[in-house]
Amino acid sequence: MVATVNPCGFAMLPAYLVLVARDNLTRAFMSGLVMTFGFVTFFGLFGFLVTPLAATLKRYLPFVTVVIGVGMLVVGVLLVIGKDLYLKLPKLQAAPKSLWSMYGYGVAFAIASLSCAIGPFLAVVGASLQTGGIAFLAYALGMGLVVTTLAVAGSALAPHVRKVLPHVGRIGGVVLIAVGAYVTYYGVYELRLFLANGSAIDPVVQGAGRFQGTLVQIMTALGPWPFVIVLVAAGAWWLNRRRRKAVRPDRR
Repeated sequence: MVATVNPCGFAMLPAYLVLVARDNLTRAFMSGLVMTFGFVTFFGLFGFLVTPLAATLKRYLPFVTVVIGVGMLVVGVLLVIGKDLYLKLPKLQAAPKSLWSMYGYGVAFAIASLSCAIGPFLAVVGASLQTGGIAFLAYALGMGLVVTTLAVAGSALAPHVRKVLPHVGRIGGVVLIAVGAYVTYYGVYELRLFLANGSAIDPVVQGAGRFQGTLVQIMTALGPWPFVIVLVAAGAWWLNRRRRKAVRPDRR
């Protein structure tokens, strides 16, 4: 669960929530699962295939983080000026918040998070080799629980702020610009540390670190049950709504 708010990647969560803001509960739930799958897929492949090279590769991952940050900046600017972006795939045209793009967002989130989270993750991988994969499954379940609950909660609250929904694209653009700027800055900060032996003292990163530390404390104090309760309550509400819709035609 804490991996969701790791120091390197936690800034990408607000942009993710904006992307799923207009989804219904079903798509929000699926978006959370697919985003988690993208994150765990990348971490799993990295952990199992390149563990012997992890220390070497880790030094060059900040380059990828910078590219991700710049990409988010560009997309954010396009959304702010009113551009409609589409992901074109064979026989498929989908908006940026499609499930395919959520998988890609999960991979990007994993890449941005790798420098901070690969150590604990490799420990989990090592434990999973001894426990038949249970630890790995628990890691995926913990992260999936957080991001899926956030997506479902955001979707459930969206109808109550309908006046804002037509502007979600531009709001998302502003969020992406802010997030992209920080992710780019953090990537450059890591490059200074890994490649130039620069100072770890940075007021921007330290300020974000204090906020991230508060999130970790909140996450640790809450534990999994509040997230489970939210998901169960949302599922019960959705099933009750479906049942009511199914009953209405008979009443007519």
